[in-house]
Amino acid sequence: MNKHFFTYRLALKLENGQSLPSLDIVYHTYGKLNADKSNVVWFCHALTANSDVADWWDSLVGEGKTYDPTKYFIICANILGSCYGSSGPLTINSETQKPFFSSFPNVTIRDMVQAHIILRKHLGIEKVNTIVGGSMGGYQALEWVLAEPTIFEKQVLVATSPQESAWGIAIHTSQRLAIETDLTWKEHHPTAGATGLKAARAIGMLTYRTYDAFVKTQTDEEHKLDNFKASSYINYQGEKLVKRFNAYSYWILTKAMDSHNVGRNRGSVVEALASIKTKTIIIGISSDHLCPVAEQKFMAAHIPNSHFIEIDSPSGHDGFLIEGKMIGEAIEKYS
Repeated sequence: MNKHFFTYRLALKLENGQSLPSLDIVYHTYGKLNADKSNVVWFCHALTANSDVADWWDSLVGEGKTYDPTKYFIICANILGSCYGSSGPLTINSETQKPFFSSFPNVTIRDMVQAHIILRKHLGIEKVNTIVGGSMGGYQALEWVLAEPTIFEKQVLVATSPQESAWGIAIHTSQRLAIETDLTWKEHHPTAGATGLKAARAIGMLTYRTYDAFVKTQTDEEHKLDNFKASSYINYQGEKLVKRFNAYSYWILTKAMDSHNVGRNRGSVVEALASIKTKTIIIGISSDHLCPVAEQKFMAAHIPNSHFIEIDSPSGHDGFLIEGKMIGEAIEKYS
């Protein structure tokens, strides 16, 4: 595993017409590129993940796993707007020599893909064997396959959708409202909005898991009047995220997810999906309430060369990370 830093010194024009004066990208690679450059696997990460895919998706990436770095050259780049090293609210604006903070412009999934393309060209990669994305990572994979249809041999889409749903937008809006109620929000320091971020994560946890999962793992065995196990769990998850993430990035990235729509300027979602020629494996989690299997079945119905697999799991949306073994077996069976 190697961590890399790349700076693109030209302006990056964004989909909304604004520009970034330059672009920083942090990315990880694993394994080696073979002689004919045919063994590239590119992972796109989700909302609060980073470019170290072997860390957060270790059930899928690693020696002896579905994506083994002794066989593949694996790449994962930190997304635009994140707080893990690529250009985002905490990075230095080269024009002002100060962090962007609240002045960082809104970005879209297509802007993130534009950054991925810049990195791909910098690395001299002309073909990608497989692009893999779960959740928001799947948004990027879909957009990228549409933007560069001849680059990819296969795509793997897990617990994702071709357009952000009204349900998803409502959840993200609720999370941003939580951040905006923090009295420190929009102050120019890295911890601005931290308490609001904790509340936003709490809202998110209710959509990542399920009723059954909470009842099974967070029910108190004894009678209580306070200090319930479920309350402690939600507080713990919120505090855990605050220690490793940033409210500005969370706000920006949920906005980016809201704008996700592969049909924008392509006629319609159906027309965009129908134009995809890349072999596609689509995987859904049976209990996912955030990106329900109906969305994956819709994609499978409209992407010509696709196959849908449903993973039976009680883990909700987080099943895309938890059920790596079953996901890997499905990928290997239909690749």
